[in-house]
Amino acid sequence: MVLKDLLEKVDIVEAAADMDIEIHGVSFDTRTLRAGELFVAIRGFERDGNLFVEDAVKKGAVCVICEQAPSLGTQYIIVADARKALAAASAKWFDYPASKLKIIGVTGTNGKTTVTSLIKRALEKCSGEKAGLIGTNGYMIGERELPAERTTPESYTIQELLGAMVTEGCRYAVMEVSSHALKLRRVYGIEFEIGIYTNLTVDHLDFHSSLEEYADVKATLFENCRQAVINIDDPHAGLMIERAKCPVFTYAVNNDAADLVAKSIKLHSDRVDFCALTIGNLNRVELQIPGMFTVYNALAVMSAIMLLGFDIEGVAAVLQTCGGVKGRAEVVPTETDYTVLIDYAHTPDALLNIIEAARGFARGRVVTLFGCGGDRDKTKRPKMGEIAVKNSDFVIITSDNPRTETPATIISDIMAGVGETKTPHRVIENRREAIWWALEHSQPGDVLILAGKGQETYQIFGKEKTHFDEREVVAEYFERDFK
Repeated sequence: MVLKDLLEKVDIVEAAADMDIEIHGVSFDTRTLRAGELFVAIRGFERDGNLFVEDAVKKGAVCVICEQAPSLGTQYIIVADARKALAAASAKWFDYPASKLKIIGVTGTNGKTTVTSLIKRALEKCSGEKAGLIGTNGYMIGERELPAERTTPESYTIQELLGAMVTEGCRYAVMEVSSHALKLRRVYGIEFEIGIYTNLTVDHLDFHSSLEEYADVKATLFENCRQAVINIDDPHAGLMIERAKCPVFTYAVNNDAADLVAKSIKLHSDRVDFCALTIGNLNRVELQIPGMFTVYNALAVMSAIMLLGFDIEGVAAVLQTCGGVKGRAEVVPTETDYTVLIDYAHTPDALLNIIEAARGFARGRVVTLFGCGGDRDKTKRPKMGEIAVKNSDFVIITSDNPRTETPATIISDIMAGVGETKTPHRVIENRREAIWWALEHSQPGDVLILAGKGQETYQIFGKEKTHFDEREVVAEYFERDFK
């Protein structure tokens, strides 16, 4: 493909390049760049792509897109926003795959993974068509699974995945859309068939300047959708509706003005069931994931699939067969007289949700084991400590992914929220030891929540990932006991 064709939707400030030069690929990472490719110098969290222009040229990049003229002699294109340019060039390189799919984007602090996973499963069952998925638990093209490095990958990778979905016969794509992805232009140029808003609570304030800015970034999704689905029980729903440039469909538990409302809710230890009320229809819905948050997630799923043209009765029937989602209120088989749950809760609101869900069916104590990630929003650490001790019967504070921080420092931040609580608690820095201690001291009827890791099968110390799967840790404890 020649350069001028590749850049047909890129806003160019200055061109110092032969626009008829042949381009053999697009790259934003010199580690994988091949000779003959176009290199786009984007600024990342830790590295500025402009510092790697010389490396890119040495490796054979034939042209560079950047926001400032490079110091060495090479062909270049100057743009105002290199991230937008990467997204536009990548979309062209893969022949605009987003235009050939119906894409459902889900944003919000909590619920994105469950909602996207359930939409994919339910859509495939309702339509008989293949769907793709881009999310925290992994990337999927139909039944083919690919590992995920982040919730929403870079724009080039998104376009590559969408292109593969088109090639392999998908009609739909379902995508988690993080605030990072929106602010960093990773989904720039994609028009979503449906955008879904779940909720917004304190998170990512290491990246966003304030909760208000975080909400404002989330709202940009609804400027690029054909239809919007909004949880109007959430305090920030008004902003999302205000920013939406499309028809809005609403859902709620506590607001009868919503287009879809849950009534007669029953919470069980292994499921929820409720009546879904919409104009002219009342349908019983059951989903095999416990907790009130599951009701909200189910409403989001039903809203989206209904907007895609499927009847509510069929959607309700399909949801009953969908099962749970890995790392989300996941019950670990133990053959004990207490219950072990693994949940990804790593924000104050998510932690409260899973504790309240456990409280709804626990016959004994609710025991919460959690930590907080390093190099991430520090403001939520004391809040999570306070929530844990106020709502649990026993709390175990441990490490999560400390990254470049010391676990002791993170735990100290959590303990600031624990204060002078009367709730019994224990600090065990090593997470494996903490889990084994919790299992050893569990009592009949208890619900033990292992919060924070969810689907993850690793811990991050410094820059290194170490294998760590809580399911295996629990299994190893019982294998040890029976030897």
